[in-house]
Amino acid sequence: MALQPSLSPFVIGSKTAPHTLEFWYDVVCPFSKKSYSTTYNLLRPLVVDGKLKDKVKILLRLQPQPWHVASMQTHEAILAVARVAPDQLLEYIDALYKVNEDFYDIPASTLTSLQIHEKALEVGTPILGREKVAEAKELLLLKGTPNGGNAVTNELKYFIKLGRQNGVHVSPTVLWDGLVADEVSSSWGEAEWTKFFDARVAV
Repeated sequence: MALQPSLSPFVIGSKTAPHTLEFWYDVVCPFSKKSYSTTYNLLRPLVVDGKLKDKVKILLRLQPQPWHVASMQTHEAILAVARVAPDQLLEYIDALYKVNEDFYDIPASTLTSLQIHEKALEVGTPILGREKVAEAKELLLLKGTPNGGNAVTNELKYFIKLGRQNGVHVSPTVLWDGLVADEVSSSWGEAEWTKFFDARVAV
């Protein structure tokens, strides 16, 4: 499991679990929305304190797709929240997915990057509180040089470079122990996932 230490909040379950289930998600993608809902509500409890505890870990990867105009900024907001409130990260992502249509191409077409950052982070106010939201906004301020990015730019670059290197083209893309699992569908529910794990994990 390759992951730079600053991104450890994106691991669900025990970091030493022998199996790794990876999800490459774009928060502006409707199929990622459907898949993340299952990951958050069904799979997360299984690996945190259910029958897959200490056997499977889930790794979330960010896959901003450039054809979605607000994708980069919404993922920067996620990375900022991971820095300031790692324990609330998954709940924040869930809340962002619930309103992700607000960041679709047409609704976001008249917004600046700063406005998209602000709007995405405000979604987290009930979860994080205003102080943490303010801290996250501070991380997204541009640096002193004209093209220097912000405090989470390098982490976003990490995800993008890793995805390019490994040939991840669509979201969601799912990997099991490092190999793409093409059979997995964003529409899968409890029955399909139970069958998937029963064939791969000794419980």
